[in-house]
Amino acid sequence: MSEFDAFEKKMRAAGMGDAPVAVFKRNFEALQRNETGMIPEQSIEPASGLPKSESLTSGGQYAKLSEVVVIKLNGGLGTGMGLQGPKSLLVVREGVNFLDLMVRQTLSLREKSGQNVRLLLMNSFSTSEDTLAHLQRYTAQSLASANEVEMMQNMVPKIDAATMKPVEWPADPEQEWCPPGHGDVYPALVGSGWLDRLLNEGVKYAFVSNSDNLGAVFNDDLLDFFAKSGAPFMMEVTRRTAADKKGGHLAMRKSDGRLLLREVAQCPDEDLNDFQNIDKHQYFNTNSLWLNLEKLKAQLVADSGALPLPMIKNKKTVDPRDPKSIPVFQLENAMGSAIECFEGALAIDVPRSRFAPVKTTADLLALRSDAYEVLFDGQVRLSAERKGVPPDITLSGEYKLVDSLDDLGVPSLIKCNSLKISGLIQFAPGVIIEGDVAFENTSAERKLIAAGTYKNRSY
Repeated sequence: MSEFDAFEKKMRAAGMGDAPVAVFKRNFEALQRNETGMIPEQSIEPASGLPKSESLTSGGQYAKLSEVVVIKLNGGLGTGMGLQGPKSLLVVREGVNFLDLMVRQTLSLREKSGQNVRLLLMNSFSTSEDTLAHLQRYTAQSLASANEVEMMQNMVPKIDAATMKPVEWPADPEQEWCPPGHGDVYPALVGSGWLDRLLNEGVKYAFVSNSDNLGAVFNDDLLDFFAKSGAPFMMEVTRRTAADKKGGHLAMRKSDGRLLLREVAQCPDEDLNDFQNIDKHQYFNTNSLWLNLEKLKAQLVADSGALPLPMIKNKKTVDPRDPKSIPVFQLENAMGSAIECFEGALAIDVPRSRFAPVKTTADLLALRSDAYEVLFDGQVRLSAERKGVPPDITLSGEYKLVDSLDDLGVPSLIKCNSLKISGLIQFAPGVIIEGDVAFENTSAERKLIAAGTYKNRSY
C-alpha cells in the first residue's frame, strides 16, 4: 500500500473522479520529492515584443460567438470582506451584483450575435447553492439550471504536516478538505464531462476569468486574434507598476523558448532584485485566459490526463480560525502556470482596465462611485474623464467589512486622485472629492462631512 492510497480512497469516497485524483497524486509526489520549483534568473529571459490588444481590429471571420464559452471562476467566498456567501453576490450598486453583471454580459452577447453564447460558472461546494438560488430569476434565459451553467470545482484532502497522511478533524470534518486552486479548471472541465460536451456542441474556445475581475469582459478582437493564431493557449498580461513588483511576472525559459510564470516563492533570494525590476520583467498575469478546447484535450491526453502544473505548497492549520490546530499542507495549482505546458502558447498585452479585481472595501467604494460606469450590457468601466486611472483609496480598519460602507456613504470621486479616510466618517449626499484629499476623525463619534467640494487638503 503506497502513501497515496489513503488519499485516493478518501477522494473516491467523496465522489472525486480520475482527473482530480491524478492531479492531486502528481502534486503529492512533488511534495514528497521536496520540489522547490525555483526558477533562477539565469534560466530565463524577460518576455518582450508581445502583441498589444489595442492594435487589433476584428474582422469577425475566424470564429463565431456560438463557438465560445465564457467560464467564470466563482468558487470564492467574500469572508475577507465580511460576507457569508459567494463573493459574486456582492452588490455593486442599485441591487445589481457581480453575478447579475455576468448574466447581462452573456445576454448582450446572445442578442448581438443571435447565437447561444454559453456562460459556465466554476462553483465550489461553498458557493453552489447560493449561486444557483440567485440564478432562479433567469429561468427564462436558460441560465438557472445547474445542468446548463455549473461546473463544480473539486476538493482535495489537507495533508497532516507531521504524518504526511490525510488529516483527521472529527470536530469539523469539512475542515479536512480544501480547494485545489484555480488550476482546477482543467481537471474540472474533464472530470465533469463539460469538455467533451462543449466540443460535441461545436464550442471550440473558452474565455476564462475570475468572477471578481469586473474588467475581464469578453472581447471580439481578442477572440478573433486567438482563433486566427491557431495557438492552444493565450494569456492576457498587462504592464507591471511599482505596486506590482512583489507579484509574479511573465518570462521566457531559455531551454525551450516557452513562456512561463515566476512567482516570488520561485525566485532565489539572490535574484530578488531582478524579480522586482519592473523595467526588466514588464508583465504580470491578469488571470484571464483563452483556451482552444480541442488542443487542450489533446494536451491532456499527451500528459496522461493531468497538465504538469507547478505545485504550490501552502502551510496552514487544519482549522484556519485556530492557529493551534494541526499544521497541514494544502496543495494547489495556478491556472496561468499552464502557459508553460503548451507549445506555441501566446501572451497578449492588454490595457490595465481589463484587470479590475474587487479585493477590498476600498475597491468597492470606488466601484460604487461615479468614477465608474455600469452599462446596461453588464460592462463596468472607468468614466472617460478618469483617462484609465482609478482613484487611489485608503480606508482605515473600521471599513474592512462591506457593511461599514453603508454608514460611510458614497461621495463623487470622478475627479479624485487619492482619498484617505481614517476614523468614523459619514459623507452627506452631495459631497464631491477632487484631487488629493484626506479625512481624519480621532473621536469615537462619527463625523459628518457636509455636502460640498473638498479639494487637495486634509480635513
